[in-house]
Amino acid sequence: MDKQELRKLIAIWFEEDIRDGDHTSLSCIPATQMGCQQLIIKDTGVLAGVEVAKEIINYFDPECRMEQFLHDGDHVKPGDVAFKVYGKELSLLQIERTMLNIMQRMSGVATTAHKYQSLIEDTGCHVLDTRKTTPGLRYLEKEAVALGGGMNHRIGLFDMILLKDNHVDFAGGITNALTRARDYCKEKGKNLKIEIECRNFEEINEALATNIPDRIMLDNFTPEKTGEAVKLIREWERSAGVDFVSVGALTHSYKSLDMSFKAVK
Repeated sequence: MDKQELRKLIAIWFEEDIRDGDHTSLSCIPATQMGCQQLIIKDTGVLAGVEVAKEIINYFDPECRMEQFLHDGDHVKPGDVAFKVYGKELSLLQIERTMLNIMQRMSGVATTAHKYQSLIEDTGCHVLDTRKTTPGLRYLEKEAVALGGGMNHRIGLFDMILLKDNHVDFAGGITNALTRARDYCKEKGKNLKIEIECRNFEEINEALATNIPDRIMLDNFTPEKTGEAVKLIREWERSAGVDFVSVGALTHSYKSLDMSFKAVK
């Protein structure tokens, strides 16, 4: 993610959390007192968000220093220490929750992506994410998917054409939707991949007959029907196998990875 855009997000996060001050810490911790906290892993999974944590720390207090032991994408287990941060205790306490919120969520996404990709690692198929992300955190969640071994589908509505069921219905059918999408790209001079979602075999055959889509997505097909659909599509392409599995759960149903940021006495 672009650092300038990330810093804008960090500013929003701290404004949400601190406002006119962390009165708990300010009331009992001397302003000049120095200390150290370490990030301890409490679960098994894939670590993500370390580089974002660096930006959070540097944004809030550039005088803080990180001693790093683990990196984004590393496989972790309970008891592992990802890094230590040295600096004013007031800064460490105010950084703690915002940093943990982001790292726990990113690590949860990365871990979930790894679990899904591991299930099909010998097939040549890739797990894709979706746009079912937390508003404002899409780039970070998609980065976490990649760190876990998954692949990013599209970032947003701007970088690919994905004709879903509502587009098809509003356009008046598969052929109309695909033809209009192709003509739009030509008219606007845009080199965008065109993907279409098909709900049944009739729609698959119609999509194939246009020779337009770069990808065909099978929407809610049973495993048996998926096999039949793949065979049908591959007969046109003279190849075999499913290329991608799109999983919304990577970014909307993950479990945050447990970790804590504890004082080193």
